[in-house]
Amino acid sequence: MKRFLLALALSVLPVALTAETHYKPRISVGGKAGVSMAMMSFSPSVKQSWNMGTAGAVTFRYTEEKLFGLVAELGWVQRGWKENFEEHPFAYSRSLTYINLPILTHIYFGSRRFKTFINLGPQIAYMIGSSISSDFDYANPSSVTNFPSNRQTEQMRAEIKNKFDYGICASIGFEFYVQPRHSVTVEGRYYYGLGNIFPSSKADTFGASRNMSIEVTLGYNFRLR
Repeated sequence: MKRFLLALALSVLPVALTAETHYKPRISVGGKAGVSMAMMSFSPSVKQSWNMGTAGAVTFRYTEEKLFGLVAELGWVQRGWKENFEEHPFAYSRSLTYINLPILTHIYFGSRRFKTFINLGPQIAYMIGSSISSDFDYANPSSVTNFPSNRQTEQMRAEIKNKFDYGICASIGFEFYVQPRHSVTVEGRYYYGLGNIFPSSKADTFGASRNMSIEVTLGYNFRLR
């Protein structure tokens, strides 16, 4: 048995050493900025349209020579929702600003100058700001002339109880290398929150109040090594 294990170790060692020589770790830092489009997943549902905002981050990326890597970001994103009143002449939107930290698996392929990549993984976030824009008295909508009587309105004036958010995100993008150490990225990302911003017990109005957003960003990366 000892001879077998020794022979096995000696046979695996050259492969391991060869594999080690082929590994070329790459560490890059950078930043990105762009726009976000957000809605909420409410239950019961609320008629909405996309709420526009901004997004950005500083980025850290570790990759191996082939296919896989890891991306960590520290950034901000504006989420929230915009009420859709259809034919009624009212406007209401609520913007929620988060500091977020995604840690993502980075899968990439392509040539040395141009690559396509996919990022997948979890994200945590904390809300640092909230603002409301409205052209009517949303705290007392029943007093507003011609306001639709059958509309859900609790979400307009409800206080946000849960500032901590967590969820999953997935993105696809492209990276162009201007020089061996300098690259530009274009990325589209979808985020789905798993936490509720409002209380969600059986006695509460909403069983679900989860963030959803799409982000489109332009980024720059500098390879440290």
